[in-house]
Amino acid sequence: MGADERLRQYRGKRDFGRTREPSGQRAPDGAEPRFVVQIHDARRMHFDFRLQVGDVLRSWSVPKGPSGDPHDKRLAVPTEDHPLEYEHFEGVIPKGEYGGGTVIVWDRGTYEPLSHDRRGRPVGFAESLERGHATFRLHGAKLHGEYALTRFRDGRGGEEEAWLLVRKGPGRAGGHDAPDPRRARSVRTGRTLAQVAAEGGEE
Repeated sequence: MGADERLRQYRGKRDFGRTREPSGQRAPDGAEPRFVVQIHDARRMHFDFRLQVGDVLRSWSVPKGPSGDPHDKRLAVPTEDHPLEYEHFEGVIPKGEYGGGTVIVWDRGTYEPLSHDRRGRPVGFAESLERGHATFRLHGAKLHGEYALTRFRDGRGGEEEAWLLVRKGPGRAGGHDAPDPRRARSVRTGRTLAQVAAEGGEE
């Protein structure tokens, strides 16, 4: 499935004449896949966790954000795929538009896929997500170390599909916990949500 097909839901929810969100025109570049964590002050405050898989960003809404404590199992609800350019998006989505509210880029960087089968053979990252369990190592400005996404509800029978995002390995040695969203600063511009909202858009 190409990017245009994968982004159909994303594009169908947005009026690009009103929102500054990217429509998705850029081809993938760079040898290592990218990740981004955005804080989104929408109807409900949450973190958006996005991993590049091929030519799109696979996306999950994580209400409490990622944790550096392996004992914390953070709920992650999948959302529509986003274009690769969304890694850079920071600004105000207009009221009345899908996801209306303020967005900042809390962290971003690259990641290493680490998924293997029971015999220790590498499994492609897209395939590992399809199977419902993917491990990866983040190399961000704030988040470092190994994490896993595990699906525990597959969305059948009318239930919402749901995953867990968990830090793997020892303690909090690998970077930051999710901050108080209203005090957090963008890794891209150093601004808070309130500053972005007051300035009314992107920099």
